[in-house]
Amino acid sequence: MQKFIGTGVALVTPFFEDGSVDFDGLERLVNYQIENGINYLVVLGTTGEPATLTTEEKEAVKAKIIEVNKGRLPLVLGIGGNNTAAVVNELKNTDLTEFDGVLSVSPYYNKPTQEGIYQHFKAVAEATEKPIILYNVPGRTASNMSPEVIARLANDFENVIAVKEAKGDMVQAMKIIQKVPKDFLVISGDDMIALPMVLAGGAGVISVIGEGLPKEFSRMIQLGLESKAKEAYELHYKVADSIDMIFAEGNPAGIKSMLQKVGICSDEVRLPLVKASEELQTEISDFIDRL
Repeated sequence: MQKFIGTGVALVTPFFEDGSVDFDGLERLVNYQIENGINYLVVLGTTGEPATLTTEEKEAVKAKIIEVNKGRLPLVLGIGGNNTAAVVNELKNTDLTEFDGVLSVSPYYNKPTQEGIYQHFKAVAEATEKPIILYNVPGRTASNMSPEVIARLANDFENVIAVKEAKGDMVQAMKIIQKVPKDFLVISGDDMIALPMVLAGGAGVISVIGEGLPKEFSRMIQLGLESKAKEAYELHYKVADSIDMIFAEGNPAGIKSMLQKVGICSDEVRLPLVKASEELQTEISDFIDRL
């Protein structure tokens, strides 16, 4: 699955001040990624605030991204949840023609056992022929997918082709890389350790900061994939402070502040999220000016 090697970005959903979706901002955002070296786009991942979008809005966002992309980059659609039957139903009833893969988060809130996580993804894998990227993000789900379960799913289902690993734990990342089949992609879901994960044998990143700094971040990952560690780390240290900044008050408030600064869209988010504080906005703005 060469199309998912490199830098993918989890697209935000731009809003106007009244809370409605800014489709012109979405168009600018997609073009900004394509023009600056991003390898694929993730639609309606957590960063896109899908939890606060209506079904109609989600359909409109998908349609707009497909229209603007014009087949230029591979597209991955976020379909996941903590009700296995509902996820299976959504997979079976969603037109996935324009999408190259599905990103599916490990069930949140319920805190299933490792066997429960395996059985959930078994049902997901059997519900579609599309490539599945597992998503492990314990900070949001309150449960961790073990390297053993990830390897088991990779071995048991041909369409389970990758994991977005966002525990932020290099030891776990290396254990996954060690245990999974050679052609299985271990993708970083944590911007700060994306480069070390690539250098350890990972396939790239699904990034948030990459959306605000697409040129720098995708170049860094590419250098990592070419085993050019020294040059890659020079870029890493150049952008590292901004990674801390954009997550300081939650995602996507920080990245939307950065996207506002670079003229892509406003920094509006939907409740229960709130915009970045003035102090953080100033920090992000100063960083971009320096860069």
